[in-house]
Amino acid sequence: MAAVQTREKRILWLISIPMALLALSAVYPVFFAVNAALKTRKGYVLDRFGLTTDPTFANFAQAWNQSRLSEYFTNSVIVTVGAVLVLLVVASMAGFALAILRFRGRKAIFITILVSLMIPVQVVLVPFYRTMIGLNLIDSRPGLIIAYTAFFLPFSVYLMTAFYARLPRELFEAAQIDGASLLKVWWHIMLPMGKPALVTLGILNTLYCWNDVLISLLVLQDQRTLMVGIAALRGEYTTNVPLLAAGICLAAAPIVILYVIFQRQIVNGIAVGAVKG
Repeated sequence: MAAVQTREKRILWLISIPMALLALSAVYPVFFAVNAALKTRKGYVLDRFGLTTDPTFANFAQAWNQSRLSEYFTNSVIVTVGAVLVLLVVASMAGFALAILRFRGRKAIFITILVSLMIPVQVVLVPFYRTMIGLNLIDSRPGLIIAYTAFFLPFSVYLMTAFYARLPRELFEAAQIDGASLLKVWWHIMLPMGKPALVTLGILNTLYCWNDVLISLLVLQDQRTLMVGIAALRGEYTTNVPLLAAGICLAAAPIVILYVIFQRQIVNGIAVGAVKG
């Protein structure tokens, strides 16, 4: 019995070592960015990896004010919130229609959505850019919201369709017998029951929109978003690493705060979405 327990402990130790290394590899970049952001440029050059002994917040102030990150932050908030709201509403309605309603061409539409998931964004950039120019949507926030909605909608519709397909159809039929319209069924039944999947979808789309550089760089050429602005902090020959690290910390802060506030909903949503999907 003792020999078995000893062997189990050894196995746990063997499993714990790679897990600890994996956790360390995830945490260390965050620690490095915060530590570098608190150093002066001279202090960073003299000791890149050591702990800062004289922390300063000057890099945060410089990044926020002089590097126009405050303006880029506002752009990111507007386009991310706008795109996520549109995606949640459209994906929820489309998922309800494809999963619950019965109409001709339903399966063909769903297969088309699945196929569009397999097309890389880079393949359609040229026609996408020409279309945006033709619609006069270049360098406008609504244009970027529409672009994010178009690119991230197939996955959103797929996720909501998979979730709603597992709900009992009798709920919809009972509501119809009671005389409820399709809009009322969606609003009073499907939307509340789809809350776990919608939370997951909202978090995923927030991450996609907030961290995007490629699409934003094409659409918002003068009014940059935060990630494009941070990328511009890198110099051609030299880079002020503490300033760049401060910008990265400022960009990551809203996502971290969002996760801390909605931690329980995110974990529950991912778990429910995994089971239902």
